Amino acid sequence: MAESTWFILNSGLGEAAENMACDEALLEASSSQRHPAVRFYGWEKPAATFGYFQRYADVSALTQLRPLIRRPTGGGLVLHDGDWTYSVSIPPTDAWFALKAVESYQRIHEWVQAAFHDLGIATTLSPCCVREGPGQCFVGAEQFDLLHDGVKIAGAAQRRRKDGLLIQGSIQAGKTGVQRTAFERAFCEAGARQWRIRWQDFRPAPEFSQYVRQLASGKYSRDDYNERR
Repeated sequence: MAESTWFILNSGLGEAAENMACDEALLEASSSQRHPAVRFYGWEKPAATFGYFQRYADVSALTQLRPLIRRPTGGGLVLHDGDWTYSVSIPPTDAWFALKAVESYQRIHEWVQAAFHDLGIATTLSPCCVREGPGQCFVGAEQFDLLHDGVKIAGAAQRRRKDGLLIQGSIQAGKTGVQRTAFERAFCEAGARQWRIRWQDFRPAPEFSQYVRQLASGKYSRDDYNERR
């Protein structure tokens, strides 16, 4: 397997709309530069996100957390109140883009699983489905979700567009005892070992940061976008 270059960005704590805007902007950047990208990030305060195709009226009744932001990916309602979040952006030129949705879902959680394994934490991939709450993640489990002691600790949502594939993941690792910095390091090391990834820091240009702010204010923070269906 040939060595490949991936961008890596740890953007720390962010505001909810800017977090979603940054993932979309990073997908576009990785596509134009023909390199996948991984981003680790957190939340300045508790918030909730829901899938691009979900109805706002349905999910708004399931949580009191606000802001409630429509993600650029699919999936269900996710409460960001102590979870770890990351995104993976895949340009259409990369082999990952050709995978079927179930295959890319399995692959990303095998990667997360490898990182936990390296830290001494045993996990399994859900073999099938345990009924989730209506429209909610982390209530039950889908096939290939990551389980620890039989409980789901990692799920993800994805969306394929012409300019690439975006995966957004959430990890609830509290009961594992693992520190977030250790997990992120292990995740990168597992990628380098398994897929010969050579990591390159993504240093946002002023234009990138400006675009993120524009997306956040003009799209992800607007009621007419979040309540569009």
